[in-house]
Amino acid sequence: MRHSSENYDPCYPDQPVVDLYLPVWTNQSSFSSKAAFVWVEAEDDATGVPSRSTLSYSQLNSSAQAIASHLLLLLQRGDTVLILCSPGLELVQIIFGCQRAGLLSVLICPPDFSLSTKHHHLVRVLSQVKPKAVIAHQDYISGIQHYISSSSTNKRLLDLLQNLKWVFVDDLKEEISDQSFKLNRSPCVSYDGCKAEDVYLIQYTSGATGIPKPVLVTAGSAAHNVRAARKAYDLDTNSVIISWLPQYHDCGLMFLLLTVVSGATCVLTSPGSFVKRPRLWLELITEFEGNCTPVPSFALPLAGRRGGINQGATPLNLCSLRNLILINEPISAEVVNEFIAKFSTVGLNSFCISPSYGLAENCTFVSTSWRKSSLTNFSTMPSYKKLLPSARLSLNASEQEEHDNEMDIIIVNEDTCELVEDGVEGEIWISSPSKATVFQGRLQGRVSHQYVRTGDREIVLGKERDLFVVGRCVDVITTQNSQVIHPHCLETAAYKSCPKLLRGGCIAAFQVSKTIAIVAELQRSDESDDGVLRRLCEGIREAVWKEENEVEVGLVVLVKNGSVEKTTSGKIQRWATKNKLIRGEFDLVSHARFGDHKESIQSSAVKVHLEKNGQGKIKNEIQVHASSMTPRTNRITLISLL
Repeated sequence: MRHSSENYDPCYPDQPVVDLYLPVWTNQSSFSSKAAFVWVEAEDDATGVPSRSTLSYSQLNSSAQAIASHLLLLLQRGDTVLILCSPGLELVQIIFGCQRAGLLSVLICPPDFSLSTKHHHLVRVLSQVKPKAVIAHQDYISGIQHYISSSSTNKRLLDLLQNLKWVFVDDLKEEISDQSFKLNRSPCVSYDGCKAEDVYLIQYTSGATGIPKPVLVTAGSAAHNVRAARKAYDLDTNSVIISWLPQYHDCGLMFLLLTVVSGATCVLTSPGSFVKRPRLWLELITEFEGNCTPVPSFALPLAGRRGGINQGATPLNLCSLRNLILINEPISAEVVNEFIAKFSTVGLNSFCISPSYGLAENCTFVSTSWRKSSLTNFSTMPSYKKLLPSARLSLNASEQEEHDNEMDIIIVNEDTCELVEDGVEGEIWISSPSKATVFQGRLQGRVSHQYVRTGDREIVLGKERDLFVVGRCVDVITTQNSQVIHPHCLETAAYKSCPKLLRGGCIAAFQVSKTIAIVAELQRSDESDDGVLRRLCEGIREAVWKEENEVEVGLVVLVKNGSVEKTTSGKIQRWATKNKLIRGEFDLVSHARFGDHKESIQSSAVKVHLEKNGQGKIKNEIQVHASSMTPRTNRITLISLL
């Protein structure tokens, strides 16, 4: 029986796992040579021209079989493998090869063993998932083995690395050319890939709200999730997806699967290439006539500032774009409006804006407020506290029929586990066939499905029951007068106080004891004017006070470029930034601690004791000085906030 989520020729039946779509497409003459993935490398320093390589559906199917055959000579079906590979087409092939072999894959960003760090995340992963083997390039494995032989300080990691099997990427296939493969001639092994009920992937949460956690994903859950996303975004075999998201987890990983389920073409590049030159993203949309692209909303102002219409040799044309998918964050209407205003002159249509919500605990996709049946102009989209909705829970009869058995979304009081009424903030809970093995909850006092507790706060408003993501439960700031504040509001106000000096998307607000602190990166770390730094700290405090209903900021810390902690996908890690501040690990440019706004209109600051060698511990002594500042000191080590 054909599922409602199918949106291409009905002669192709639904498949229980994503890997089984590959032979379906390969056996169609029109698909055999069609590009499944195109990899675009950043510009060569010598030529200035990006390099491209292509992987067709038939090539991907053949390489998946070859990789599976090779791996099953070394491992048993159901074994766990850790994949430490850089983004690219080889990683795509390995992901599908492991699924074809029936192996359990774990993907993380390869740590740099040349750095003198403890590699806590790798230790955590090895301890929790206990892989039998590691897949990586020979040079990288050589670096690991050199680390094993030369390091004596990280005994825990050394013990975990000792007994692993090492699988070289180059051994999985003999040669890759632009359009064909000379496959490894290993003995044939009959296909015995992952079944729908098999846990085939462990993806770690991003770490935005705490230490990354392992999420167990079955092959069937992943297939359901990308089918639901395909239907929501109306993707089909003519779709062209443009993505620079990390391929290790969450949205970047699932869009690889979404491409194959849709029979689409996906043009990939690395997050580093985007950050280095954001205009590359817009140029790829132009060149390949991309109609779908997923990005976190911080990408919009970054592309606006550094990817402007006249800032490159390639003319931009964004008229092909149907789905500009904004993911995973409270989505600012102002940020989107500025992006549309800037790029509407090169064909960007406001109806393509697709505010969406997702998380690793539900594979990735949960909802979007975009609807094909009623293309919504951005100017008519509702907003709440300057945010855009990520779902519309009220559907008409035809839409409701299409969405049956997909995502059950409810808003719950996180303390009492009871449903809240529309118009009241609460935690979002989700029940669907996509849910992974983590964070399950049930409604208080009634028999119900098991739900994924997301840890995200939402509110449902209006006739259409628009759902707005307003923040994270653990990040909520409660003032002394019981006012509930979401930190992104304070961060936005702080940035607006001086966008010429502060880095957008690189500001963290949080609460330390009863004090609200803001840590902000400077665009230039060599700023040396004491007066400018003093006024900048005071300006941040004043902007938050005026914009956020007299919220009192007690501490402003200005730090160097790259100091604020982030996830691999660029989300602010407020918890990690807070810990870094308390431990005295910031090399700061300046900081100021302020007294009560109502006691003095003049800015008063509390001077934090510092030690030049940066080795001190937190003390209780503080000295109060009117308008005192401590610019360009070595690092904060003595903070009297606790």
